[in-house]
Amino acid sequence: MDIYLQGLTMGLAYVAPIGLQNLFVINTALTQPRRRVFLTALIVIFFDVTLGLACFFGVGAIMQASPLLEKAVLLIGSIIVIWIGQGLVRAKDTMDTSTKVDIPILKVISTACVVTWFNPQALIDGTMMLGAFKATLPAGTDFFFVGGFASASVLWFLSVSTVISLFSARFTDKTLRVINVICGVVIIFYGFKLLWNFVQMVM
Repeated sequence: MDIYLQGLTMGLAYVAPIGLQNLFVINTALTQPRRRVFLTALIVIFFDVTLGLACFFGVGAIMQASPLLEKAVLLIGSIIVIWIGQGLVRAKDTMDTSTKVDIPILKVISTACVVTWFNPQALIDGTMMLGAFKATLPAGTDFFFVGGFASASVLWFLSVSTVISLFSARFTDKTLRVINVICGVVIIFYGFKLLWNFVQMVM
């Protein structure tokens, strides 16, 4: 149980800070029907858990062993992140829930994949944090730690989706516009930061 709780707390510390995944889930909860909100949360949870497993078992080591691959991920990831950010800044979403909003499920899946797996910093941070923690675990306890980590992802994203969805009626079109712009600017800044990291690597 102690190992499970360690995985749970580590998972919450890893996923809770505002990032691309959280911004995506929050915007979905503000603009989409509740059924789509929870479907989106489950899709994000899937990609988050698989990323955590990959980091835990060392995919980041592959990136570190291949400087060319690391540079490619940084470049492609930064461009995609900037693209997502400018899309939010230009978004014209409204809080009119009487209008049926039907975003293709493939777009939800692809966006969730991008904000998770195409985030180089998440790969690097996750590998360093989870990889380092894995080295300290007693033999045979990996399953319990991973179970706690996965539980944290489920708990966090379903909680965020529920809270934001329940109180979305308190938001106005203007509020949503401000949130979109702020989130977009933060994401664009983050994207340029990744791009600068790429430039530094090739210089």
